[in-house]
Amino acid sequence: MGNPKAFLTIPRQEAGYRPVHERISDFGEVEQTLNTGERKLQASRCMDCGVPFCHWACPLGNRPPEFQDALFKGKWEEAYRILSRTNDFPEFTGRVCPALCEKSCVLQLSIGSPVTIREDEAAIIEAAFREGFVKAKRYPRNGMKVAVAGSGPAGLAAAVRLNRKGYEVTVFEKDEYIGGLLRFGIPNFKLHKHIIDRRLKIMEEEGIIFRTSCEIDLEHLPEGFDAWCICTGTPDARDLNVPGRELKGIHLAMELLAQQNRILAGQTFPEDKSVNAKGRHVLVIGGGDTGSDCIGTAIRQGAAEVTQIEIMPKPPVGYNPATPWPQWPLVLKTSSSHEEGCTRRWSLSTTRFIGKNGKVCGAETEEVLWEKDPETGRMTMKPTGKKEVLKADMVLLAMGFLKPSLPELPENAFVAGDAATGASLVVKSMAGGQKAAAEIDRYLNGKKGAETCAG
Repeated sequence: MGNPKAFLTIPRQEAGYRPVHERISDFGEVEQTLNTGERKLQASRCMDCGVPFCHWACPLGNRPPEFQDALFKGKWEEAYRILSRTNDFPEFTGRVCPALCEKSCVLQLSIGSPVTIREDEAAIIEAAFREGFVKAKRYPRNGMKVAVAGSGPAGLAAAVRLNRKGYEVTVFEKDEYIGGLLRFGIPNFKLHKHIIDRRLKIMEEEGIIFRTSCEIDLEHLPEGFDAWCICTGTPDARDLNVPGRELKGIHLAMELLAQQNRILAGQTFPEDKSVNAKGRHVLVIGGGDTGSDCIGTAIRQGAAEVTQIEIMPKPPVGYNPATPWPQWPLVLKTSSSHEEGCTRRWSLSTTRFIGKNGKVCGAETEEVLWEKDPETGRMTMKPTGKKEVLKADMVLLAMGFLKPSLPELPENAFVAGDAATGASLVVKSMAGGQKAAAEIDRYLNGKKGAETCAG
């Protein structure tokens, strides 16, 4: 490392977010960035710890010590080359990854102030695009064709890796735009969609074929491809089947998020199909990232009030002995959306929805206790009988997604991303796409080798 003792004198400096009063009036990205000099200083904090737990924690196997060193020395192109060997889309992970690497940084263990790996990653790829380091390449073709069903992070990662190996890759997407979860599930204030379009342009120039509005029947995969990579995600959200669920004003989270992203892309919707929080008392049920995205979106739409409830107990603040370093810590997370104005409550179960004239006007909740079963060690939920009605004329269900049940697939079909694991992180889906691409390559090379021997 250029300065192995910089962590002793250089404090962690985050770029932070745009001011709340400014950012809630638009859907522009909330996160700011540091200037070049400050960014290099942050990279210098990497302490060359000997055992890079950051590398261990990253599902992609990124090498932060190596690209941090290059960044600190001002070698931006070298930093980009190192980063892009393992990460096909640093512009995505640099914006939306929860940074598992940072939580396993030795500086997180020692002083609770890890290196700003995620922000440095984002800075490197933005500099690479700005300086023209990111260029389309053409790869020799091997005569075989592979189809990818689904254009989310797993599908795009698989497509890039297979294309580099010489396969003619066609990506099929059931929706009207490419991007899957990145396009429809993540708000623009976290990931602006021109970032996706910029990458897709490179991929198209490299020969990858995209087909939109094409839903693939997994039970009857189209002919003409040597292999398939199934990356269809987790399309079915977990619903809440309690009395009153049929009332108007109760929506699955994706109904709000996907429609808002489509509106920002220029689409329009009739009033009776509009999912808009303007002037409403919004109740978000679910305490995860999707719930947080609903909060930020509702606030920007002009909600009168936003409340978020979670059935699980409130996580510890700062440190949780149940998830010690270098594990991912299960602690209280406050997102940019939470900072913008939201009441948060925990250990509440929704028992029924209350309506008036066919529209929701409230939700009855019951406080619950979580206790560990002495025999199984599992946490069990016990109702307390303490009920309360929360005012709500709009309810957003953000309780996660169901792992899909896939049909029996032929031997030349490989499953990746959320379709294989259930709902997970963007970075894990990308890693799954890379793994599937490698498996497809081994399968087709083995098949070709067997045919050669037989001939």
